[in-house]
Amino acid sequence: MDKIRKSEQNCHRPLVFARRGFLAASGFGAMTAGLSDSVVGQTSTRVDGAILQPSDPNDTTFMERAFEMRQYAIDHGDQGYGAVVVRGNVIIGQSWSRVILDQDPTAHAEMAAIRDAARRLNDRDLNQAVMYSSSRPCPMCEAAAYWAGVRLMFYGREIRSAGSPKLCS
Repeated sequence: MDKIRKSEQNCHRPLVFARRGFLAASGFGAMTAGLSDSVVGQTSTRVDGAILQPSDPNDTTFMERAFEMRQYAIDHGDQGYGAVVVRGNVIIGQSWSRVILDQDPTAHAEMAAIRDAARRLNDRDLNQAVMYSSSRPCPMCEAAAYWAGVRLMFYGREIRSAGSPKLCS
């Protein structure tokens, strides 16, 4: 009986992976295809995957992008958080909360934005970068920003300073 159950579970495993692959591919397609009902498609990512930069790069427009990422997360069934990483007035990474979508408790918007920036730059050192978040980064995200070399963090619609990232004590 146990052998039958194990073989049944193994039969379903390819279906799970196929479904995950389809969902990942369709999510990527929605992000890059420029769909009119997608915040990311409209304003944040070009068809070639490059980040669309604001025409007037400043604290306000960077925070607006973080809130666009937040809305994207909400619209797609995740927690309402968004973040962008900026260096030299250029957005080098951005993301929304992926905790629920990826079933990953570490996939906070700030962590995902740091990962996105590092991937795009092909460098884990985000020295002198500034992070804009829709809410105050948690201790895990602040520690990740510290290790990545993020210089300053700002959060909320009021663009409050969270200062330089610190390690938890």
